[in-house]
Amino acid sequence: MKLSAEVKALENRLGHTFQDKARLRRALTHSSMSGSGREDNQRLEFLGDRVLGLVMAEALLAHDRGASEGQLAPRYNALVRKETCADIARDLGVGEALKLGRSEQMSGGRRKQALLGDAMEALIAAVYLDAGFEVARDLILRLWADRIAGVEDDAKDAKTALQEWAQARKMPPPTYAEVERSGPDHAPVFTIEARLDSGETARATAGNKRQAEQAAAKALLDRLG
Repeated sequence: MKLSAEVKALENRLGHTFQDKARLRRALTHSSMSGSGREDNQRLEFLGDRVLGLVMAEALLAHDRGASEGQLAPRYNALVRKETCADIARDLGVGEALKLGRSEQMSGGRRKQALLGDAMEALIAAVYLDAGFEVARDLILRLWADRIAGVEDDAKDAKTALQEWAQARKMPPPTYAEVERSGPDHAPVFTIEARLDSGETARATAGNKRQAEQAAAKALLDRLG
């Protein structure tokens, strides 16, 4: 199977040459393309999420052998959440290689957090099926290395941290406003804006409001330094 230039470039950035190119193509095919007769990446996303979870659980146990379950759980969530998967996908340029229906292309699907996160999980599954668990684990550990190293900071509740930041400066608590909702009713995508009384704002998009609020709070904290 011949790959497009964008997909071939992504394959090179992944550092894995697929024996079965159809797996790579399927991992990058969004459900908006289902009418074209192509298989989409939803089943691969389901599998990739589980492979990622196992690798992250192992990595966290090795990273801090003295950590309790209560310490490990938020760190795990920080590493496997959709926002993190989407960030990894952006670093790899996955959006450029996505196969999207016209409606998703017109609505900026290549930049949507939910689509990028799903595609990253599907790519993990595709590598797992193509070459086995060891190769998939090595890929994940390479791509997530910096985030594993800094997971203690990432695991902090961003909304709580932003509220503490505001309180320390005698400001009212931050507010969160839904500025956009897209996608079908069964799989909505929310864009939330976090706002401080001083005027600083940041936006983030996720598949539910809680995740979008957390991501917006983190984005605003990052902007504030």
